[in-house]
Amino acid sequence: MQRRNPCIRTEELLRARLFRVERRTYERTGGGLYAREIVLHPGAVVILPLLDAGRIVMIHNYRCAVDRELLELPAGTREAGEEPITTAGRELIEETGYRASELAPLGEFFMSPGILSERMHAFVARGLQWVGQNLDAGEDIRTEVVDISTVRAWLAEARIEDAKTLAVLGMYFAREDRRA
Repeated sequence: MQRRNPCIRTEELLRARLFRVERRTYERTGGGLYAREIVLHPGAVVILPLLDAGRIVMIHNYRCAVDRELLELPAGTREAGEEPITTAGRELIEETGYRASELAPLGEFFMSPGILSERMHAFVARGLQWVGQNLDAGEDIRTEVVDISTVRAWLAEARIEDAKTLAVLGMYFAREDRRA
């Protein structure tokens, strides 16, 4: 889809290790200008790790931005030039300690398109083998293997608050429910 209003000016406000922030000025349809601050992100992956017997590997991840631990699916930011499936395999091992023999694409979505360019690539991981967790410096993550029925209950109880996890579980369960 084509942009409706052309960007006429871009100003970099911040350059960080994983993203940058720009102020973009646009022409309004019918005249005038407006500005938006946008976080530019290289994209990321999120993985649904499925063990045999209907179990999911979830993570408990401390998030500084909200100052608490969240229940999530493993995920991570793409490195420059890295294919999403490569990122998914790397992040799965780093955060959970499992290597997948199969990584199947589930879908893609934008995390918060009102302010953020981040595109998430979702994968389902199967054929998991334990190889050992390899956390990045500063990560505070612990894993928990959970039955699918428990995860469904957590969704109904609004216990899961992480947007990417909600999106991927919703996508996966919607497809599985259609097959049943």
